[in-house]
Amino acid sequence: MQVATNAMNLVAVQSERTGATLHIRLNRPDARNAMSLQMVAELRQVLRDAEATSGTPDAVRVVVLRGAGGHFCAGADLKDMAGARMRALQAPTDGMDPIAEVNAAFGELCVAYARTPLAVVAVLEGTVMGGGFGLACVADVAIASETAQFRLPETSLGVVPAQIAPFLVERLGYSQAKRLAVTGGRLDAAAALRLGLVHAVVDTADLQTELDKVLADILACAPGALADTKALMAQARLREPQDLVQAAAAIFSRAAKGPEGLEGIAAFMQKRKPSWVPA
Repeated sequence: MQVATNAMNLVAVQSERTGATLHIRLNRPDARNAMSLQMVAELRQVLRDAEATSGTPDAVRVVVLRGAGGHFCAGADLKDMAGARMRALQAPTDGMDPIAEVNAAFGELCVAYARTPLAVVAVLEGTVMGGGFGLACVADVAIASETAQFRLPETSLGVVPAQIAPFLVERLGYSQAKRLAVTGGRLDAAAALRLGLVHAVVDTADLQTELDKVLADILACAPGALADTKALMAQARLREPQDLVQAAAAIFSRAAKGPEGLEGIAAFMQKRKPSWVPA
């Protein structure tokens, strides 16, 4: 059953529930889904709403991000940047920087999707540029169509990939991230796969089949264990393994003694699917 979730009068995105999966579509096809401030706000809101369902029988467990009209996202909306520049010129000197505020709003969006306890899957087609490139990097799983073209144009435009830089380094490693940044990087889907930016490349006609496989694998995992694993891995990026031994052991023990651990072991012993796997 599909349930629309447009109660907040979404304009720049569309959202729709299918079971435990929330499908979010960037919905500015005439602008190749360039990211406006309104789109940023709506993407933050739909994620907050999805996270708020945690622990309920009707909880969202997976978020799928994709774009309308054959493109994922062409990066920042230059109209918003131009407006911020005008405000910066006209505003009194009160410590406020409209351009920095616009940039930071997108950074907070990336952080929200990177840190969410929900699984995040990005389906990438056509233009994947700038901020769209950043969103691709924060997704847990990225599936690309053969049409996907990745571009990191900021330095060629005289600006800096400020908010997405940490996620580029996290996803690609320092060397490759730096190379792309200083060359105004261009990648086709095959090159993105070789670098590990995306995890699968398929024909456009096969995107839904590939997405269905990924969703089935994610939904076979216990939602609480998945959330705890994401949080632990986020810590593991920044700490030495020996510093995490005791904390990781406590997390494991809590999971093993909790309802998901008990159900998972029982299901394995009884040769049945755990209760969290959709029928």
